[in-house]
Amino acid sequence: MNKPETNHKGGDALAECYQSVRRYSLAITAQLSVEDCQLQAMPDVSPSKWHLAHTTWFFETFLLSIHCKNYQVFDPQFKVLFNSYYNGIGAQFKRSNRGSLSRPSLKDVLTYRAYVDKAVLQLLSTHNDDVIDQIITLGLNHEQQHQELMLMDIKYNFSVNPTFPKYKAIDIPISNNNNLIKPANFIDFDQAIVNIGTSDQTQFAYDNEQPKHQVLIHPFRFANRLVTNGEYLAFINAGGYNNPQYWLSDGWAHSKNQGLSKPLYWHYIDGKWFEFTHYGLQPLNFNAPVCHVSYFEASAYANFVDARLPTEFEWEYVAKAHNVIKPSQNQLMPRQCEGDEEINQLTDSCWQWTNSAYLPYPGFKPIEGVAGEYNGKFMNNQMVLRGGCVFTPKNHLRTTYRNFYYPHQAWMCSGIRLAKDIV
Repeated sequence: MNKPETNHKGGDALAECYQSVRRYSLAITAQLSVEDCQLQAMPDVSPSKWHLAHTTWFFETFLLSIHCKNYQVFDPQFKVLFNSYYNGIGAQFKRSNRGSLSRPSLKDVLTYRAYVDKAVLQLLSTHNDDVIDQIITLGLNHEQQHQELMLMDIKYNFSVNPTFPKYKAIDIPISNNNNLIKPANFIDFDQAIVNIGTSDQTQFAYDNEQPKHQVLIHPFRFANRLVTNGEYLAFINAGGYNNPQYWLSDGWAHSKNQGLSKPLYWHYIDGKWFEFTHYGLQPLNFNAPVCHVSYFEASAYANFVDARLPTEFEWEYVAKAHNVIKPSQNQLMPRQCEGDEEINQLTDSCWQWTNSAYLPYPGFKPIEGVAGEYNGKFMNNQMVLRGGCVFTPKNHLRTTYRNFYYPHQAWMCSGIRLAKDIV
């Protein structure tokens, strides 16, 4: 699957990319039942059926209804049902109740997708308009984001079932070699003034990655790999969840209110640790990266080992210096790192919490029009994650990508990268 680029001028290339991205969404849900596609186990996640419809609504609303003169909307009621948060478009159906929408049926949603796909491909075959290309490119990247969300949401929706159902059969043997790997190696980076973000108009980037600007980086040390399950277990065994000295005040309050004592998908059964995965319940691999931890948990662990989380600018500085964009290897579980000296696991395992609040870059300008609600309106009370994860579609990765979530959230594929000051 290829990532769309903004320099297409319509025609076969963009049409092929459009079809490839759209097919992958269907492939994610191919092994799900109708009932599976309806699940919504908590307000933060959405049913797979809703994702399939919303990503289609995006193309209908921002592309076809505006740029296709004779287009007839598939169903006027979908304008409200599948609007996520675009207030400029109008009302939205309550997010926490999406799982109650038994109608339209999954069959109706798939018919909706086919209807919109036909219209988009017809438009692509006749137009010659850069604006249309840019909207399609944004829509495809938007759908790739939802593909990652679909996999995260499916995992959570299945996790509440005490029978631990499998989303997928294991096609690659899972390594559970628990001979503990070497401690993380910290790589030194000198003070520097670096370019952060992008202003390259020939490659796609979200508005929150722009514009390129300079940042002063002080000397720091950067861990060559992510924190492992085994290392995080040491934090648990040392009473880390019961020691307020490691926690931010809000994190401590949240942990106590929710009764947290371990990462989201961990289970302690008959004296052994297990982890719920897309492959069902699996023995905990001590050498694999700890995953599905909140910012609060990541920050507490960093304090426990006398380290800190990197800033998003330090992370991007390292990623650009090593020029490593590595997609995951077709497995829905993070693997242990390979090699002790080089920087590992930047993009192919877990998104990495940073110590940076999600704020606009100097000179930030949202996309013009209603689509400008895409990122800018969320720039408060959230923290930035960098990198990518095993759920991220291939070729949707780049060193400037800024992901963001609230500090208490953990259902996304989030891990821990450590940094230290050089004093």
